Amino acid sequence: MNVLTKSAVEPFIQVAEVWVPEGDTLIYAAGDYNGLDSFEAASRQTSFARGEGLPGKAWAEARPVVLKAFDGSYFQRTEAAKEAGLTAAVAIPVFDGATLLAVLVVLCGDDAVRTGAIEVWTDDADGMLTLDDGYYGAADEFEFVSRHTHFPRGQGLPGGVWASDTPILMRDLGAGYKFIRASAAGKAGLTTGIGFPVPVPGSKPYVLTLLSALGTPIARRFEIWDARPARVGKSGNAVLIDGICERAGALWKDDGDGLNTQAPTASPWKGVIGQVLGSGLPVVARKSAGLPEGYSAFVGLPLHRGGGLSHIVAWYI
Repeated sequence: MNVLTKSAVEPFIQVAEVWVPEGDTLIYAAGDYNGLDSFEAASRQTSFARGEGLPGKAWAEARPVVLKAFDGSYFQRTEAAKEAGLTAAVAIPVFDGATLLAVLVVLCGDDAVRTGAIEVWTDDADGMLTLDDGYYGAADEFEFVSRHTHFPRGQGLPGGVWASDTPILMRDLGAGYKFIRASAAGKAGLTTGIGFPVPVPGSKPYVLTLLSALGTPIARRFEIWDARPARVGKSGNAVLIDGICERAGALWKDDGDGLNTQAPTASPWKGVIGQVLGSGLPVVARKSAGLPEGYSAFVGLPLHRGGGLSHIVAWYI
């Protein structure tokens, strides 16, 4: 099994920040800037009206938005981003029904070696998932293949997420037969992928995939938590249903019946997963007391369905 290693020099995602609505404005709620102090200062002084800037666009259009270049765009912190070496960003809205709860924005830099993928997939008129847009760093060949690949419901990582309407974690992307783009992934050094639905108002589906490489990983640990009452037996809690980390490999074992009575559980407000559970909002943290030993940063993204929190997707650096 290929897992993420400690050989990484730079993470693929450099900044994660959370924006929350206050009336008709999105205001800064939290962020992990990994030492990019000037960009953090600029962000803390910024707010966005509906439709304004990248977070405001994701709110107004009710969809995840990829922005691969800041110059000449609607991005409002271009000079501060350029000074910090940031060149691309993805905004992920968190809706509960028609109500926006928050927007998670992740920002990346671009160089000759930074490789990975953040992809947004949606359906076309023929009932297939096609690439809405994506950011790939230096993985040019993989980007080309992705832009020419379509997924029917149930096929590949995006199609599997679409069919199940749940997050899915895939290992060994370059060798796994379930990953349709395995050959291109292997050449790009992509090893681990996580995909999840992005619930938004309306009937159009959106699937977001994060594909991580060994050298510049998106994360050194991925987790998927199920918070549906039917699964955990108690409203408000969550159970780990899949996960992988660089040190221990798989974090969860299927006992053969789809259940695992030994799986870790989380309660509201206890630890970083509990912060997501309790608030229902994205949580970003750096060097927090609630992080597992050996990790310096955390991003937890809640998914809401049917008027409640259904899953949490989390990654650690």
